[in-house]
Amino acid sequence: MSVQEEIRRLDAQGVPARQIARDLGVSRDSVAKYVEVVDYSPKPVVVHRRPGASVLAELFPVIEGWLVDDARRPRKQRHTARRVFDRLVAEHGYTGSYSPVQRYIKTYKQQRRSAGDGYAELVWAPGAAQVDFGQAQALIGGVMHTLHVLVVTFPYSNMRFAQAYHGETAECVCHGLRALFEHIGCAPRQLIFDNATGIGRRVGDQVTESRLFSTFKLHYRCTARYCNPYSGNEKGNVENAVGFLRRNLMVPEPEAASIAGLNQVLLARCDGLAVKEHWRKHVPIGDLFADDVAACLALPSAGFDPVRYESRVADKTGTLLIDGTPYTAGPAFAGRRVTVGIRHDRIELLDEHANPIVSLPRVFGQGHASVFDPASLLPLLVRKPGAWGNSPVRAKVTDPVRDWLDHAAAKDRRDMLAGLDAATGCAGFEHAVTAADTLIRRGDTPGTDAIGMLARRLAAGTEPVTGTVNLRVYDGLACTTTTDSPMDIDAEGQTA
Repeated sequence: MSVQEEIRRLDAQGVPARQIARDLGVSRDSVAKYVEVVDYSPKPVVVHRRPGASVLAELFPVIEGWLVDDARRPRKQRHTARRVFDRLVAEHGYTGSYSPVQRYIKTYKQQRRSAGDGYAELVWAPGAAQVDFGQAQALIGGVMHTLHVLVVTFPYSNMRFAQAYHGETAECVCHGLRALFEHIGCAPRQLIFDNATGIGRRVGDQVTESRLFSTFKLHYRCTARYCNPYSGNEKGNVENAVGFLRRNLMVPEPEAASIAGLNQVLLARCDGLAVKEHWRKHVPIGDLFADDVAACLALPSAGFDPVRYESRVADKTGTLLIDGTPYTAGPAFAGRRVTVGIRHDRIELLDEHANPIVSLPRVFGQGHASVFDPASLLPLLVRKPGAWGNSPVRAKVTDPVRDWLDHAAAKDRRDMLAGLDAATGCAGFEHAVTAADTLIRRGDTPGTDAIGMLARRLAAGTEPVTGTVNLRVYDGLACTTTTDSPMDIDAEGQTA
């Protein structure tokens, strides 16, 4: 029995307050306090103003004015508690701390929240997938890259997959989805995207899909739905999965020789998540994912090729500007119409008859130097060797080759460039440069025939003979008598 109960029991028996206080060892004021209470019914907790609120009280109208004005501004450009605090200090001389400002704004928003401002729990049927991008770092080929990670989740089962790319274009989305479809052996019936990122653009409530993605949907017979702006809760499963996969699959930063290699590792690690138990349904995710797969669509016999073709006219140097980056087809295509095949990782240049010109690595972003294949520029340098000093090919050769060409006479420079051009045609640019470098280091003249022969041997994997040949055996042959048999001469030229 509590002290309060004992006080009230003794009081009900008519025991004087003085006697109750003495027997229970409490003060007479405490006895009077509990005896005089009329209603012991539970009461709601009242939050009392904390210290610091009085300093802020006179600025409440200012803060409220800012928050009311925010209602007509874009959601991402409204006042945060930190911004309100900074403005109060700078514009109104506020001397209090940040905490009262934060508490006031939280209370203000809670009091004005309508019944429709909450979130509704969404129920997902098997066969639907949510798609979104996140960012993470990875070491690719020894270089740290910030990658765009395409995350696809199945909210019914909570199965999650990831594929990494250098961009968020329609080509990347379609390539990643195809890789996933072929990995699981089926295509989701519906894809839910965030605001058409990468596969189209939104103007108001109207979404215009890219032609490539529209064709992709047609190929796999799936449909797409786009969330309302600023409504990430409509695809909360994938929003959570972006952070989950980044923390669990990419910490520490993964290492791979290529993006393709990294993506194979990511798929394997995602498969391992199937053994985990669903957080709410308390069954293995893999068992639920089997229901997702059963509800999906069968794959067509041919996989979709995610490439976007455009027709461009090259400038006077044979260069085309594609998504803000210049790509060089070569001087031979100056002023000519070129077909451009844009993939997630390559830019393919084709002539008027769709014959391949060159395939170049795709570069994302703005302000990059021209992307080119040195082999496409060598024929022009053979005709104009004086342009060597300012040619981009100069940065693509080794130091000995560069120094030799820098100091060579015009005729010698033309001859060596012709040798590099011819050797590139039969063995590749890297082998041609390696051959020229080897000849220069050995003190030999890097002529056309010598470069070509050595480059072909390098390409074939047959290492050239290095060092000197022991010729003493021939001296021994010259000194022997006619009765000696050649079989009696050993490798050092001595008679056996």
